Amino acid sequence: MTDFPYSLTRLGLLMAPEPGNELEVEGVLNPASVRGADGALYLLPRLVAAGNVSRIGLAKIEVADGAPIGVSRAGIALAPDRSWEHGAQNAGVEDPRVTFVPELGLNVMTYVAYGPLGARTAVAVSRDERSWKRLGPVTFEYDDELGVDLGLYPNKDTVFFPEVVDDPDGVPSFAVLHRPSWDLRDIRPGEVARPPVGLPDERPSIWMSFVPVAEVEQDLGALTWWRHHRVVAWPQARFEHTKIGSGPAPVRVEEGWLLIYHGVTGELVPGVAQQKAVNYAAGGMILDAQEPWKVLQRTAEPLLSADTADERSGIVPNVVFPTAIEEIEGRRFVFYGMADSKIGVARLDHT
Repeated sequence: MTDFPYSLTRLGLLMAPEPGNELEVEGVLNPASVRGADGALYLLPRLVAAGNVSRIGLAKIEVADGAPIGVSRAGIALAPDRSWEHGAQNAGVEDPRVTFVPELGLNVMTYVAYGPLGARTAVAVSRDERSWKRLGPVTFEYDDELGVDLGLYPNKDTVFFPEVVDDPDGVPSFAVLHRPSWDLRDIRPGEVARPPVGLPDERPSIWMSFVPVAEVEQDLGALTWWRHHRVVAWPQARFEHTKIGSGPAPVRVEEGWLLIYHGVTGELVPGVAQQKAVNYAAGGMILDAQEPWKVLQRTAEPLLSADTADERSGIVPNVVFPTAIEEIEGRRFVFYGMADSKIGVARLDHT
């Protein structure tokens, strides 16, 4: 297999907690990105207040010489003000991903609603960077072939493709990546992991589901009803031995679809929201252009690892967590969380 055709070059720190800002005392991290109504680029960072309570902020990206150099804060895009975004010990709207879907003329946000049943995916939409309409938590069609109701499990790392694709039955659909987890101990103490029967690998992996375009045209709320589930990729390389999850929305490239994702090694401790014994790195995959559930190529080594002080020291040490890609003056840049505390930026190059 040839070398992976894309690389990441670290450019440095982009955003850190603002001194004295009570909404950011436990970090700014894992941002989405969006092109604003004014034509400017914005980040939607996860802002973490005391007690690990998260909001989704808004910050305008400052650019110089064709590259991001900083941000200016512009308020709050989404706060945990729904009952299903509040748990017994935690609350939050977390780790957003935003995909502009031309077919709908909308920015489609997926985010983690941390509520009474733990981490659940939810969807919101907007025509700009500020006015987000919640469509609600995601529900999953029961899959008898897999023998699984994915609605029973925590789910994170979800992101929509920007273009319509045909599902495995040939139906024009909106495709979405997600990552269910079978360990229920965080929401039901004493419970054991209950993965689908016959699944060859029980580690958290990247899945894909679909929503028919025709249904969304009739009812935008259909964006929350996912079906035709299948596994795209399981952990494979050494840097992703524990689990993998999607990063930013896939980018259409000459080789197919480029997916930047994260791989995790180390020990995950049940019941702990902010893990300490893990290591997150960024990898890459090329997915088939016509059948994006098929992986054509993937990295054997990380594209970016936790090597700097900002990436190695923080709320969760040793974390590089990519969540957004934007093009600026003909070049693509990846925005990523640093140690669950800050936000960095790297340049994405075709090698």
